[in-house]
Amino acid sequence: MNRRKAIQVTGLLLGGAFVSTGLLLQGCGNEDSQPFNKADIALLDEIGDTIIPSTADSPGAKAAQIGAFMKTIVTDCYTRQQQENFLGGLKKFRDKVKQETQRDFIQLSKAEREKFLSALDLEAVAFDKQKKTEEPVHYYSMIKSLTVWGYFTSEPGATKALHYVMIPGRYDGDIPYRTGDKAYAL
Repeated sequence: MNRRKAIQVTGLLLGGAFVSTGLLLQGCGNEDSQPFNKADIALLDEIGDTIIPSTADSPGAKAAQIGAFMKTIVTDCYTRQQQENFLGGLKKFRDKVKQETQRDFIQLSKAEREKFLSALDLEAVAFDKQKKTEEPVHYYSMIKSLTVWGYFTSEPGATKALHYVMIPGRYDGDIPYRTGDKAYAL
């Protein structure tokens, strides 16, 4: 290979590296361009903590940073339609709370939060039963399933709420169970 050809090939390789790096970093914008803001994440933490509250034996969903988990899954894994459904649902959630209580969800007492989410859960179940196949699920169904998934796959959920075995031994299908024992984390 002559020197001219070597310089051309090197230039193409370096140029490709710079261009691809620029394309990768294009998605990294400031927080204003992101679909979630800090208030959204705080709200999702509070909703998650109402769904899975802290107990004497285990921390709640807020300790597992469930809002940040939901943000990651929705922005990185959901389709555009699912993202719009989720984010639109979050706005509907805020509006519904404000309309029914004249306050924000974060300002409600624990009992008021539980009552509101219970009613919303019934609404979501009814909606999901009668919806057509091509229609998206109710936004609360998405929030609830992400809360459960995120919590039980987080460190606090897997190690404190479930019985966690770091390095499992052989398979034993006949483990004695006593009422009140924790389920095993897989």
